[in-house]
Amino acid sequence: MGRGYSAPIVVGGRIYLTGDLGEALQIFALNPAGVRLWQTTNGRAWKNPYPGARSSCTYSQGRLYHANAHGRVVCLEAASGAELWSVNVLERFGGENITWGLSENLLIDGPRVLVTPGGTRALMAALDKETGATVWASEPLLLGPTADPLHERVADPRGKADNASYTSPILFRLGGRRHLVSCSLRHAFGVDADTGKLLWTRPLPTRHSVIAATPVLVGDSVFVTAPDTDGGKLFRLIQEGTDLRVETRWVTDLDTCHGGLVRVGQTLYGSFYRRSKGWVGLDTRTGHIRHQLKDLAMGSVLYADGRLYGLSQEGEMALLEPKEDGLDYAGRFRLVAEHKNDVWTHPVIVAGRLYLRYHENLFCYDVRRP
Repeated sequence: MGRGYSAPIVVGGRIYLTGDLGEALQIFALNPAGVRLWQTTNGRAWKNPYPGARSSCTYSQGRLYHANAHGRVVCLEAASGAELWSVNVLERFGGENITWGLSENLLIDGPRVLVTPGGTRALMAALDKETGATVWASEPLLLGPTADPLHERVADPRGKADNASYTSPILFRLGGRRHLVSCSLRHAFGVDADTGKLLWTRPLPTRHSVIAATPVLVGDSVFVTAPDTDGGKLFRLIQEGTDLRVETRWVTDLDTCHGGLVRVGQTLYGSFYRRSKGWVGLDTRTGHIRHQLKDLAMGSVLYADGRLYGLSQEGEMALLEPKEDGLDYAGRFRLVAEHKNDVWTHPVIVAGRLYLRYHENLFCYDVRRP
């Protein structure tokens, strides 16, 4: 499947996956038995630190959409892999690439493809999914102090447009408005999904400019976190008529990097990066850690059918049962025999099948309950 960290998507009995082979990024279509149906390229492979494909594909109405690590966004015919259009969003919107390559999973919003170029001409943009033409472009997120309480910014280098981060946006409706929330290289931010207006920004500076955990919606709030910050934060969005306020509800030590988090009821599940060890359940009302499991290395998390699936970056797969008094193992096995530290692909479950990827290999397991 080529080298990569991207997860498969499964649509209509087909599996779509990306991987770097040689000098090019390849997009593959497989049947349910894993047999290759077609493959096509989307520009150059990522040869810089941690080489391999980053982003997963997105499917909509018979078409696939994908962004490679260099900012090339492509639209393909899902049945054949034929390219319908492409555009480099870094070039179009004045963006600069980031240290470990663009990693955003594209979001489809009706007739639009949403992208985050992090450029001098747009922080986010909406493209027409039929043609790739620009529908709207938000203002750039310029560093430096502002008098607007909705727009707290990192001070330096003043006037620089903040770049994209390694996260993907989430879309939700709140207070009569459709919100997009994501992260740039140094901030959490919100955008009006219909107009592209940049609604709010909050600083989230990190030591190595790494924000890789996609925000999580918690009621009328969003949780964002990253390594080497002053803590993960829950921001409450208060919509009063046309006015919006953003309040910090609480701050926590949880510093998830690239494994993501999931919300189950009033608990957030994820893993520590540097501040502590292992996996935790975090109370969404207070930010306090309710329980912690320290003997499983940090990794990627998925929730399905009352169970947590955790794939550690060291190559161990764990099935966890969340309970009021803690997390219990219901099963565990090694996906990769030798010790690793880059098993970063997020697990995927469709129709009782668990898909796990480690670079060139894609594995499929039956996880239906007996």
